[in-house]
Amino acid sequence: MSLLAVSYLTKRYRRGGNTVVAVDDVSFHIEPGETLALAGPSGSGKSTIARLVLRLIEPDAGRIDFEDDDFLALRGAALRARRAHLQMVFQDPLAAFNPRATVARLLDDPLRIHGIASRAERPRRIAALLERVGLTADLAPRAIHEISGGQRQRVAIARAIATKPSLIVLDEAVSALDVSVRGQILDLLLDLQRQERIAYLFISHDLGVVRAVAH
Repeated sequence: MSLLAVSYLTKRYRRGGNTVVAVDDVSFHIEPGETLALAGPSGSGKSTIARLVLRLIEPDAGRIDFEDDDFLALRGAALRARRAHLQMVFQDPLAAFNPRATVARLLDDPLRIHGIASRAERPRRIAALLERVGLTADLAPRAIHEISGGQRQRVAIARAIATKPSLIVLDEAVSALDVSVRGQILDLLLDLQRQERIAYLFISHDLGVVRAVAH
């Protein structure tokens, strides 16, 4: 069975007196260690699909199977436990995170929330996560808004891999970066995939980037 199987997913919004169909009967599947690209222009429903897959919003119709379970049927503790295996990296971490939070706080949260490491062990785990994404431990006390865009995205990736996920959703994760930094981040993602066998749902409007990373 696929790692992720999305079947006939549909999402509608009411705006004024009108109904907008944001996602219409979408199906796809992703295997372990595979990158599936979801490409399209702005407004085509890509980010809505990402939020549906993560259950940040609920679909009007369709089914999502993740790691052999009916993901839409999970509730409470079972849903929280499974969410550790499914992470997301956004286009701009400043929009996704508290900009005043420190790097250490952002990386501490998933370790604490999912019970991955004790309080005493977490500083060492945070330093290891930073090193894994090409950053140094002395960045930990810095506020996220004080570091560069490329460093922020590396921190976002470190946060995503903290729970050892099997799938990461990347929603335009490199589109706001300079070309040289973009290449470095893509190389990092490919290296992590080779080492950890992480699957990616890679959302982008840039077909050049898609050709570089997608299976």
